[in-house]
Amino acid sequence: MISRLHRVAQSATLSMLLVCFVLTGCHYSSKTSAPTVAFSKVPAAYQEDPYKSDIFERDYKTDIFEGRATGTRPGQRLVLYAKTDGRWGVCRQSGQPFTSIGTDGQWKGTAHLGIQYAALLVDPSYTPPEQTESLPIVGNGVAALTVVNGQGPAPVLPSPKILNFSGYEWTTSTGPIFHAGSRSFFDPANAWTDERGALHLRISGSPGKWTAAELKLTRSLGYGTYRFQMRDVTHLEPSAVLTLITWDGVGTESNRRELDVELGRWGNLDNTNVNYVVQPYYVPANFVAFRVPPGAYTHSFRWEPGKVMFSTVAGSDNTGNGTGNGRVINQHVFTSGVPSPAGESVRIALYVFNQGQIPLKNENEVIIDKFEYLP
Repeated sequence: MISRLHRVAQSATLSMLLVCFVLTGCHYSSKTSAPTVAFSKVPAAYQEDPYKSDIFERDYKTDIFEGRATGTRPGQRLVLYAKTDGRWGVCRQSGQPFTSIGTDGQWKGTAHLGIQYAALLVDPSYTPPEQTESLPIVGNGVAALTVVNGQGPAPVLPSPKILNFSGYEWTTSTGPIFHAGSRSFFDPANAWTDERGALHLRISGSPGKWTAAELKLTRSLGYGTYRFQMRDVTHLEPSAVLTLITWDGVGTESNRRELDVELGRWGNLDNTNVNYVVQPYYVPANFVAFRVPPGAYTHSFRWEPGKVMFSTVAGSDNTGNGTGNGRVINQHVFTSGVPSPAGESVRIALYVFNQGQIPLKNENEVIIDKFEYLP
């Protein structure tokens, strides 16, 4: 009898637990559901002329945005971004990169105007990049994110395109972007490959409405030899600049993992026309300038831990160390400030330097026959 009563009690207990589980299942699910971030007030889209070239002319306006976060954990906060000129920049609040969340989940912040805005819910230990070309994905300290367009009309930008050049996949830049303190409008139509596989980059348009060209390798390569076989570029006008660089889309201008071969005269007829640079350029040990006569050249750099060797060879250099078929024009080894690889990729850009003494007058074009990378 006692055994039977015991079995009945066990059965009743299990039934009660099952009912409890069914009744509380929805409540439990809501407690563990993914956190969210939403906007209730979105700033206006920035109405700046996309062809404005002078960085000092920019009118930095601000606006308020508000919203609500749900499912947050203790210590989590927001990082707010605005996108202008192809990059996301942190909207600081009282000098800090973070925005607090109220006990009711409401948040409010000030934004510098852009064409898009983003809110990231992040963990207490998360360190946000000051600027970035691409927003992070959920994970590694980012619990949730939401992106919205600014209110009202915004500039319509051409769509980027993918190019295959020298066996690699590249994407084109689009819209206004700053390079070397000068703003250019990048149009994917200014970059293409011909029937022989050579890459063409062009500056097109007219004074006041020039459009430029830039390609970005879709993956990072790291240490190794980077070689660019060029046709003659000495015909470029003084304010047309061609750069062959590694560049990280995350960070600030002082830590972009940037190694440069710069071809151009930076707006001055009497300047040299080739620079080797380990950024930042204003450190004397990081900069070498020289002049090359008209002709085809191979520009390369060999990147190793704590060291990078730049080389310019007449014609085609098939070794990357200046001992190929062509005559070595210049070679230099940098050992100061050499970055280590991380998220950088190769960038090839032809653009207008608008801070020079001689304004651009005509369209300009360059041809790059081949890019090579050797680990």
